Amino acid sequence: MRLRAHVNGAPFEAEVPATASLLEVLRQAGLTGTKEGCRIGVCGVCTVVVRGRPTSACLMLAGCAQGAEVWTVEGITERDPAVADAFIACEAMQCGICTPGQVVTASTMKPTLAAAGETAGETAGEAEIRQYLSGNLCRCTGYASIVEAVESYLAH
Repeated sequence: MRLRAHVNGAPFEAEVPATASLLEVLRQAGLTGTKEGCRIGVCGVCTVVVRGRPTSACLMLAGCAQGAEVWTVEGITERDPAVADAFIACEAMQCGICTPGQVVTASTMKPTLAAAGETAGETAGEAEIRQYLSGNLCRCTGYASIVEAVESYLAH
């Protein structure tokens, strides 16, 4: 099938097998920041933004992204470097496998809060951040630095 979408703000077109996951297509296109983890949608390592929402790319058939706006960690950190800067400043990573998914998910928190009529700095406490990131697992480090990074990002 012919997939036509916008990836990281640019037109994207590729011939893809009907059974290909969005993760497979993105990685084959050279967007390797999106990692493969569990392949069952529970670890968050493959998180991308599709139609404004964090999405497990391993579970989504590429064809379901037809006409969609898709953002990977590469595009998000180029569009909004403050999110990656916060993770770096707070040393919120260790091995780096989960970090792209954490960064991608964190980047969607500001628009989610804004859509709810809330401002990030006033409403996103530790419990809310932990709940929002609950689909992103990290096995190497504690979540304190990750939460701190998201708090820092939301405050700016």
